Amino acid sequence: MSNRIEEKLYQNRYMVDAGRPHIKVREHAVPSEALKSLVTTCPAGCYSENEQGKVEIVADGCMECGTCRVVCAETGEIEWNYPRGGYGVLFKFG
Repeated sequence: MSNRIEEKLYQNRYMVDAGRPHIKVREHAVPSEALKSLVTTCPAGCYSENEQGKVEIVADGCMECGTCRVVCAETGEIEWNYPRGGYGVLFKFG
């Protein structure tokens, strides 16, 4: 059995709640260093920086770990809620 994290993460499934993402990046002219760090610290790779230098999220595949919530707690740049029942990550191994 492989120990590669990518292969283990691939086993998880995500039920998308179309049109109702559970995480939103609040509008910002210039992202804080905390927000920019999510591009590399999000374990699921949900964050990216666009051509204008703003940070965006695609919540599909989010593991609901709360990393972004903790990293941006002081800046308030993330709006984070649990997904509605039946949606979100479905862990295969617990």
